[in-house]
Amino acid sequence: MYQYNNPQNNGNASPLPSARMPTRPRFNTGEEYSMQQTSYSSNASTVTPGYNSASDNTLGYYESSIPGSNTMQQPLLGTPNGSAMSSSIGGASPGGGGGGGARFGSPPSNMIGGGPGDFGIAPRRQQRRYKTIRKVKLTGGNLILDNPVPNKYLQRVKRKDQNEFTHMRYIAATCDPADFQKDGYTLRQNLMHRETELFIVLTMYNEDEVLFCRTMNGVMKNISHLCSRNRSKTWGPEGWKKVVVCIVSDGRTKIHPRTLSVLAAMGVYQDGLAKNIVEGKPVTAHIYEHTTQISVDSEMNFRGTEKGVVPVQVLFCLKEKNQKKINSHRWFFQAFGPLLRPNVCVLLDVGTKPGGRSIYNLWKSFDINRNVAGACGEIKAMLGTAGVQLLNPLVASQNFEYKMSNILDKPLESVFGHISVLPGAFSAYRYTALQNDMHGEGPLEKYFLGEKMHGSDADIFTANMYLAEDRILCYELVAKKNAAWVLHYCSNASGETDVPDTVPEFISQRRRWLNGSFFAGLYSMVHWRKVWSSDHNIFRKLVFMFNDLYQLYNLVFSWFAIGNFYLVFYIMTTSITRVPNPPYSENAGTIVHTVLNYIYVLLLILQFIIAMGNRPQGFKWAYTMIIVFFALLMGYVMFCTIWITVRGVQGAVQVAAAEAGKGLNEQVLALIKQSTFRNVIISVCSTYLMYFVASFLFLDPWHMFTSLLQYIFMSPSYINVLNIYAFCNTHDVSWGTKGDNGVSTDLGVVKGKKTKDGEHEVEVAVPTEQKDLNEQYDEACLDLKAVVIPEVTKRDAKTKQEDYYRSFRTKLVTVWIFTNMVLVTIITNGQDVFSWFGNYNDRATAYLGFILWSVAGLSAVRFVGACLYLFLKIFTG
Repeated sequence: MYQYNNPQNNGNASPLPSARMPTRPRFNTGEEYSMQQTSYSSNASTVTPGYNSASDNTLGYYESSIPGSNTMQQPLLGTPNGSAMSSSIGGASPGGGGGGGARFGSPPSNMIGGGPGDFGIAPRRQQRRYKTIRKVKLTGGNLILDNPVPNKYLQRVKRKDQNEFTHMRYIAATCDPADFQKDGYTLRQNLMHRETELFIVLTMYNEDEVLFCRTMNGVMKNISHLCSRNRSKTWGPEGWKKVVVCIVSDGRTKIHPRTLSVLAAMGVYQDGLAKNIVEGKPVTAHIYEHTTQISVDSEMNFRGTEKGVVPVQVLFCLKEKNQKKINSHRWFFQAFGPLLRPNVCVLLDVGTKPGGRSIYNLWKSFDINRNVAGACGEIKAMLGTAGVQLLNPLVASQNFEYKMSNILDKPLESVFGHISVLPGAFSAYRYTALQNDMHGEGPLEKYFLGEKMHGSDADIFTANMYLAEDRILCYELVAKKNAAWVLHYCSNASGETDVPDTVPEFISQRRRWLNGSFFAGLYSMVHWRKVWSSDHNIFRKLVFMFNDLYQLYNLVFSWFAIGNFYLVFYIMTTSITRVPNPPYSENAGTIVHTVLNYIYVLLLILQFIIAMGNRPQGFKWAYTMIIVFFALLMGYVMFCTIWITVRGVQGAVQVAAAEAGKGLNEQVLALIKQSTFRNVIISVCSTYLMYFVASFLFLDPWHMFTSLLQYIFMSPSYINVLNIYAFCNTHDVSWGTKGDNGVSTDLGVVKGKKTKDGEHEVEVAVPTEQKDLNEQYDEACLDLKAVVIPEVTKRDAKTKQEDYYRSFRTKLVTVWIFTNMVLVTIITNGQDVFSWFGNYNDRATAYLGFILWSVAGLSAVRFVGACLYLFLKIFTG
């Protein structure tokens, strides 16, 4: 039976005024919803008909009657008790704090889908629009509407003195993004003659309201910080007028409905305004403009001026079709950018939470150095309350990976002046640096080529390369002809994001990352000559050449990574019984090595079979077991390494003491000459010592204690599992987007006619009555308070790829396997076939030393770069 009980009211419904809600029809009948107006008296058992006017500054209750059940009452929305706005939308019930929607008991047994223990949400009101037919003159042939925001929204906000606060502007765009300005469209900032310093874009697909609010609330906090900088020449109390937040959603039918509810609650979105066709032209994007004064956090709590929220100019672009993220960036850069002409553009993915001052710190990088074309901050893994997510080794290993990348890799590349990739999740660009030349060639031209790189439109190399289009943009910026742009890493700007916490999600994400970065890295090295046509000084160009060599060495090392790890495993497990005082007999060691070797090879073969044409989601447990095996294998390799090292050092010390006498200096020199000590102790220890020192220098060492071991045990899976799946799926260059070529008409069609004075005029049915606007607003607020059980998403089957792509995949994997097998064969062969390389022991010792010293050398380069970055930061801020 449905009955909402307030624990503060002894089981009776709280005595709040009423609101309207449809009664629920009987099941298995054609009975339609009917509207019923009710008011609530102080007696909880009495419900009397009445009308609650839109001007009442109180919360209402919905009433729904189901035949054979009790009446249900539920408040629209709650806010903490004592809130300054408790009497407006979101007001708290008497004696109780808000923040949560109503919870209901078990539904009647005759309800569809009902059953013991099931919980439900209040039935949604059937949308009932009181539309007014308005005659609207087209602006330059374009449909542009100004519609008032709901009164209930205005009751929550402070400023109501200008049209931007009281009205929402709708534009039905019927053009390509590149033609937006040419077709006569304008934005509110143009009409109000405002200059835009910061243009922030939030790109989303179908993210839910929690992810959206996490990002949007973080952005609004950053804008509040900009307005608090009273001494700044650029910012200050009116600084919000120089910031525009653009939200681009990829597909009208793809956007999460509760995210739309958040936007409606913020006054940015109104249902019923959008149209499919204007004057025979299909609408490509629905654009809503409003200056909001409401922020909604990830807990669905409303925050206004009393919480420090400042007005924020919001531009919401809801694309009609799903056309990929890069098309969303086209709307941002090609449609809106030329109209606003911002100084700095900030890119954020919905789900990334920027730090409280991060956007200001990013902007400051551009303000200090006029040669900075792009900058990025630190991407942090979201670890949950008290770091609880670190209990998941998958999350912990990624946390270590992210941290070391931000401590060693990004600072080094920042010193070079070329960061290989500015992450799209949180980065910024100087708008003028992105612009093409007079011939239409330049960074944006290369960047947007990726929109067409799918199917048979591009060769496989280019298609894979544009899976990491951010890398292409970064290289084109630093190599821009007749320019001297550099890229910068801002360590005091950060953004938190969710990382994959399941094996299939993790493998799928890294497939695109690895393939895109591999081919984009080849692109930058193949086009190394472009740097010499730039205006960089000779020293900077030589630094770029050194960076190319460094990246080339990394590329070769990663190509042979699968063979290198197998060789480390093979050498260590065969050497454990050859040192003095082995842990077990030679026969036992041989048996253990043979068994592990066969399992290792078998799992490698199994992975190639699985990766060829299967999704990780279909083999979740197989991949999980493989990762567990490799973690155990890594544990055994570490045991062998420690045992061999300890015994080897003991023997080396004895030999050194015998050869050099009792002098300490002589013993140390003799010890260094011992290959075991050099190759293992010095190289390995120096690598991890640099990790610790660099982490402490950046005042961020905790990952070394919480995530290092998990990363070490996961490292074989990074090499074997991720690389195999990525290379075996180079033919898959899809973004998970299907074609969307049809024209919908579910929103309505606008047809025009000429007036006597020759102007075009159209009739548009739009909701303007406050009664209807408030109902929509109430529904959006109620929707945010509903308890929602997350849906398990099911992915569509993969689209069949072209034979050309598959044949390339086969050839690439064949060459990769063959080259790694040749390497392994040369090192591990115990016969005299490769005697010109020395015997097995010599080859194994030499190559193991090469691997370990290569790792140490690459770490040393990164460590020096990190130290230089910190040194330069002292002078550059």
